Amino acid sequence: MVSNARRILFITGEYPPMQGGVADYTRALARALAAAGQEVGILTSAQAAPPPDDPGIRVFPHIESWGWGLWDALDAFMADWQPDVVHIQYQTAAFAMHPALNLWAWRPWSQRPRALTAVTFHDLLVPYLFPKAHWLGLRRWVVHTLARTFDIAIATNPEDTAQLRAQRPDVVEIPIGSNIPDAPPADFERGAWRARWGVPADAALLCYFGFLNASKGGEMLADVLGELVDRGQNAHLLMIGGRVGASDPTNYAYLQKVEARIAARGLTKRVHWTDHISGEQVSAAFHISDICLLPYQDGASYRRGSFMAALAHGMAIVTTPPQAPYPDLVSGETLLFAPPDDARAMTNAVERILLNGKLRQRLSENARALSRKFGWDAIAAAHLRAYDEAER
Repeated sequence: MVSNARRILFITGEYPPMQGGVADYTRALARALAAAGQEVGILTSAQAAPPPDDPGIRVFPHIESWGWGLWDALDAFMADWQPDVVHIQYQTAAFAMHPALNLWAWRPWSQRPRALTAVTFHDLLVPYLFPKAHWLGLRRWVVHTLARTFDIAIATNPEDTAQLRAQRPDVVEIPIGSNIPDAPPADFERGAWRARWGVPADAALLCYFGFLNASKGGEMLADVLGELVDRGQNAHLLMIGGRVGASDPTNYAYLQKVEARIAARGLTKRVHWTDHISGEQVSAAFHISDICLLPYQDGASYRRGSFMAALAHGMAIVTTPPQAPYPDLVSGETLLFAPPDDARAMTNAVERILLNGKLRQRLSENARALSRKFGWDAIAAAHLRAYDEAER
């Protein structure tokens, strides 16, 4: 990887040990950039307190609030630390749904930092503005202003790229990678790890990875599992990872809906929760599972860290069709698609894999091959190229 050494500052609303996909993504990217000879700083929430175990990375958990007082705090930090690149890892919920960060560089009286500025959009959800601010156009303007006022705007998937290019044609698309490497513990043994989470040795085990929220179709997990049991399958479900993240308070209410659905269908003993576990343990959980079920309401997407992790582990995946063309995602070859909110179709797809070992093997091999396109070294190199090109 060839590039000038820079002092790169990431601004992120979450960072480990806070739980969230953007937290894990930022750490993985920071490590890859540091390995490439870059100096990386992380300006983040006060709740983050990671151990100092990453050479070349400094973490500044200084931000108590992402409200309007943020402007002075950012200006003061930039003047003190003097980064060459200021790069926001943007996810609306991670910044408490507040627009202050969006408008920081747009302020008419703003003295823009001398640093190169970049923003990666992990989603395009609009922030909250003020009571009764229901005009969606105004809230979208706040997001689009962030895209327009920075030197580089980065999207992580074709859907967001298409939307952002209506605002600025030079949007750069850089996919995310898997935050979870395929590296189970050295003493991994399938039967022992199934027993660890109470999964019968002979069960057909579905798994789901990621926090629960309405966009991820959690209630469909219970419906598919129930339908499989009704068809005579000895099916169980492993819920991998923490149940709700650190950023979005609405996740807890949705978790309660999913748990109620599971109980109503009499499936409580067939659903096993790992809760928050280490990356090695997540990898082990994938390895003891037969099929990964990801019933996203808004379709499979490369912006979903859970989907990227399933690919990296060579899982046979059943998910929903993406909202934009993904040439590499071919139903029957890379994975199987089923429509969202269609429990019967999704159950049919799962059962098709359970009954066809050759299909499962093909999906697994092709998923793993596809995941090799999304290594962190390549992602870091793409960022450095984007920085280089913007400076020319």
